[in-house]
Amino acid sequence: MKRMIPVLIALLLIIFIGGGLFAKFYFDRYSYSMERADIKEYYGINDGEYAVIFGDERIDYVARMKGGEIYLPLDMIHEYLSEIFYEDENEGLLLYTDAYDTVAAGFDSEVFSDASGEQKAGYTICFKEGDVLYVASDYAAKYCGRTPAVYEYRIHYVTPDESGERATVAKKSAIRKLGGVKSPVLEDVDKGDNVRILERMEEWSKVITDDAMIGYIENKHLNESLTENLAEAVDTSTAPEYPSISYPGRINLSFHAIGGAGGNDTLLDELNNAPGVNIVVPTWVSLTDNEGNVRNFASSAYVNAAHAKGAQVWLCADDFNYRNETKTEIDEMYVLSHTSIRRNLVNNIISAAESSGADGINIDFESVTQEMGVHYVQFLRELSVACRSRSLILSVDNYVPMNFNDYYRLDIQGEILDYVIIMGYDEHGRWSNDAGSVASLDYVANGLDRTLLEVPKEKVINALPLYMMQWKTEGSDVSGQYITMNNLYELLGRLSATKEWDETTGQNYVEWTSGNALYQMWIEDEESISAKLNVMRAREIAGAGTWRLGYGIPNIWKLLEIYTNS
Repeated sequence: MKRMIPVLIALLLIIFIGGGLFAKFYFDRYSYSMERADIKEYYGINDGEYAVIFGDERIDYVARMKGGEIYLPLDMIHEYLSEIFYEDENEGLLLYTDAYDTVAAGFDSEVFSDASGEQKAGYTICFKEGDVLYVASDYAAKYCGRTPAVYEYRIHYVTPDESGERATVAKKSAIRKLGGVKSPVLEDVDKGDNVRILERMEEWSKVITDDAMIGYIENKHLNESLTENLAEAVDTSTAPEYPSISYPGRINLSFHAIGGAGGNDTLLDELNNAPGVNIVVPTWVSLTDNEGNVRNFASSAYVNAAHAKGAQVWLCADDFNYRNETKTEIDEMYVLSHTSIRRNLVNNIISAAESSGADGINIDFESVTQEMGVHYVQFLRELSVACRSRSLILSVDNYVPMNFNDYYRLDIQGEILDYVIIMGYDEHGRWSNDAGSVASLDYVANGLDRTLLEVPKEKVINALPLYMMQWKTEGSDVSGQYITMNNLYELLGRLSATKEWDETTGQNYVEWTSGNALYQMWIEDEESISAKLNVMRAREIAGAGTWRLGYGIPNIWKLLEIYTNS
């Protein structure tokens, strides 16, 4: 027996050690870690920085605290709150342009100014750090209506889509960084606290707390899902409304190319040859320099003559005619990106319209690059304010929308402008490497459909070409010559070729050879214009435009008149 005692002791010791090891293993694996996460490290922020929670999601922007105020990166404001804020880094200004006014604040200033004069915010409105402009959240809230809740190391913007499964906490517990008892604790929660469930898994759920902490909690620590007695998120965001001026009826607009003051004298002859045109757009104003000055052929006698014929006049201002005629170098980016110069340009255009008595303004800026896009949109915003206060109709010409020219921002134009004109032509032109139609039926239809995704139909005007291209292909050389509709039939009369209807383009097609050259034309005539008008009629847009007076023939003007009055 005495010899068994050491054996028993050894066995007991083994059992004790094994039990201890098992207990330690069990504790290590299944006990709840009390380790606290470093919240700044969790958010990847430094002192004075705040993570941004938008709705139920952490977004990739960091806010700043300065002087007791929360500041937001302007890029974040653009993406999540309002695109209307505009930064002029050349003149150190932050602008906000609504339907009736532009509010301006200087960098590092507590003062902002609007139509009523200067006002003091009581805090620095914005400041630049590196390439980032930071804007006070309270200042942004004045215009976009959303104010963030501020918590430790994070701010939270409530959004109206914060719905879904909700629950209360069943017992005191913890929100953890990941699902698992060993994951560090982000925040403690008490019995009865509310959480919204973002993702429910088998044993854990991803949740967001009332103070916008996003993490994981065990399902067994949650009561049954509920929705009652939990306030639904309310949309507090605001956006300005832009009242529009509408022409009373369907529009039959035609551009009038004015190469000099003497060109104004041709108006009556042109309108007499184009019965039914109810809006004429003379190319009167053109940008001339880097200071926003313009050349101006506007004439009150012209406007009076048009009114006597029952037509409105929308003064056209462009960015290319003077430059092309005089070979003057103009830095359009410089013009559009400087607020003082942009305002001078707006004032000069408005002055030309007011002095002549024009009914509206048409902007035809065809040299805008992607880099200029945001500044061009700001120009349109500021011009729209000036036009709205004077009851001037504002329309803007645009290329057929494609991915590569979306910086013209038809969506914003559709909000702030009275009419958006699509230049439904130049599918092929002199710059093209291959012969083709100037405006095939699908090109027009698809362009309108893309436009109508972003612009209300009652604001859309489609401009039609009263011209076409005569293509010459000789070997690998392709060249084109413009042929106006009123010269078409004289040309066809001299040819032995026969035109044939092309279903693909919705146009008559003709080709002929001369020597080693192949000539081709996709013709704009009564049949092609009629097909395009049917496309436009089916989409119930505001009306038609034409480039230009002097190019049409009686049958075309009759078709347009019927379209206008139908």
